[in-house]
Amino acid sequence: MNSATDISIDLQLPSLPEVTLRALEACHAGESYRTISRLVATDTALIARVLALSNSALYRNSPPIRSIEQALLRLGTHRFQTLLLTSSLRQLLLELGGDEWQQLRDFWRHSLTTALTAKALATLTRYPDPEEAFLLGMVHNIGELMAIKTPAPDRRQEILNRQNEIAATLVTRWGLGAMAADAMRYQQAPPAQLRDAGHLVKLISLATRLALSDSVGISAAGTIFGLQEDLTREICSNINHEVAGMAASFGVPLDTLYDSGSGSKQLSQSLIRQVMTRQSLELMATGTADTLHLIASTTGSLTVLTGLPSLCFGPDDDGLQLLSGTCPDLPDLRLAPESGTSVLTEAFNTGKPVHLGERNPSVLDQQLLSILGTPSLMAIPVVFHDQSVAAFALGRYADDAENTTTLTQLFASQLSLLIDDRQSEQTSIDTDIANDRLRRQVHEISNPLTIIKQYIYQLRSRLEDSDLQADLDIIQEELDRASYLLLQVSSNEASSQDTRETDLNSELESLSRILRDSLFSQPERTLNLQLCPEPTRVQASVSSVRQIAINLIRNAVESLDGHQGDITLRTNAPIYQNQRSWIELQISDHGPGIPDAVRRHLFAPVTSSKGQGHSGLGLSIVKQLIDDMEGIIACHTGQEGTTFRILLPAAGHKKNDTD
Repeated sequence: MNSATDISIDLQLPSLPEVTLRALEACHAGESYRTISRLVATDTALIARVLALSNSALYRNSPPIRSIEQALLRLGTHRFQTLLLTSSLRQLLLELGGDEWQQLRDFWRHSLTTALTAKALATLTRYPDPEEAFLLGMVHNIGELMAIKTPAPDRRQEILNRQNEIAATLVTRWGLGAMAADAMRYQQAPPAQLRDAGHLVKLISLATRLALSDSVGISAAGTIFGLQEDLTREICSNINHEVAGMAASFGVPLDTLYDSGSGSKQLSQSLIRQVMTRQSLELMATGTADTLHLIASTTGSLTVLTGLPSLCFGPDDDGLQLLSGTCPDLPDLRLAPESGTSVLTEAFNTGKPVHLGERNPSVLDQQLLSILGTPSLMAIPVVFHDQSVAAFALGRYADDAENTTTLTQLFASQLSLLIDDRQSEQTSIDTDIANDRLRRQVHEISNPLTIIKQYIYQLRSRLEDSDLQADLDIIQEELDRASYLLLQVSSNEASSQDTRETDLNSELESLSRILRDSLFSQPERTLNLQLCPEPTRVQASVSSVRQIAINLIRNAVESLDGHQGDITLRTNAPIYQNQRSWIELQISDHGPGIPDAVRRHLFAPVTSSKGQGHSGLGLSIVKQLIDDMEGIIACHTGQEGTTFRILLPAAGHKKNDTD
């Protein structure tokens, strides 16, 4: 083998079951992305899986992810939970002995200590991104984690010998950048050779040494960053205290032998419940689109999951009605939940599960018990966007069945996620249909407008009456205005799905196809596109990019004043200026140039020089849009024509204090 890439890097790596269990519980409880990301960030194996997926080919047109929180936001709840479940299931299949579990516990403590130390040092030495330092501290020794699960001694030693290159290869694959790869590659370089190394390289190297809590690390802190011994020891003491607190919160002992049995058993039970819940929902709900029908169709899933009879109630015009159930001879039951005292109406009104328990059953409770044929019952609401949309009544034979309560709550939460996914999918389909209809309508209207303009051009060339020619000019201009308005209407389709990133070249190509039938329908005007082959994704919305381009192109056409001339759109990428990356757009014409009087107030809303009927707001709108996206616009004008040069922030740029 000649390089680290020759080693098959398997990311199905082991985690401490206590950490994975906490992450699963946080997802089930609906915790925030921030809370879940903090849990995931304490486990190297989970970090590797999340970064690998969020920076995979599934998101090939998106900028690289450099933090766990960003990764979870990109993946979304459903996909992340699937990743977490499959990772946990595979972990249960790993056959680790007692020694390997002790090594895994020690690995977890060392990687977490290194990460927290790197973050503290980054803050102390004013590194601009302490979270990046933390992330690299967590994965710097990922080769050791690979070695723990490798049974063959020779293979294990080979991985350990080359773990720096393995880590460098992985962070490169994840798009974390060349400096991050160097931090992995040179983490064990002698301190004397690191004095003038990159900041990130020094942070990771020193953090790995300080995590060992020996005098060599203390000495290296003085060599690399000039830190005093007392300050360095205080940092190490605080970090060790923080790691001990986190271990206690997970239930992981640090000073005694580690027994994975209890944590693995709890994780196994949680996995069985969640996998059964998700699987039964997906099997029963396949092909169902309407929300109420979707909920009603899952009643059988709840019975299969719990082994108990169940009823499903959903809203109608007057209140709640019985939609479905797994009991024979279902009645036509309708009820008003507003003032009811039964467990069902209370659950629907409060959005929380309610048990009958020892309370006196209301008349509706007694009716439900009769239908279910059980001595007790509980009600579980289905909550969507903080509002109950349905409720299940579940028969019970014992009021101490804690496992049943957990299963039903999991069932209801997963059903809410399924509803959200289906509604998002349907909204996307409806939007696509509406946009397609709008595009076809605009095309149908534009065709006769183009024909009319061609006839006007031919009539104008045959007429000698200057007054009639002037009238035709007015008609021509109004038709141009109509075409321009149609273009804006068709552009509005992007507003509902506007994102903060846009492919500039694609938008210019799309605009050019439409503009050639309107502003450039006359033969003396030519629109030229000179688009660079490099990626041109900008950090701006589609609507803003279109509005800027349309205003400047229209200005350029009007500057020709009926004379022959070319309008050129040119892109260049990437452009590096002021310590950031830009995408350049140039719009050039061969008109007479901008008069001196206008140049002095170029981007102010003043009276235009284009003639009566034109406002001077176009350039002021362009300037405001570019300012809002923190771009730059400049103008060069003279007798040979005018060129507007615009620098738009490249997608993926992260704003910092040097901008």
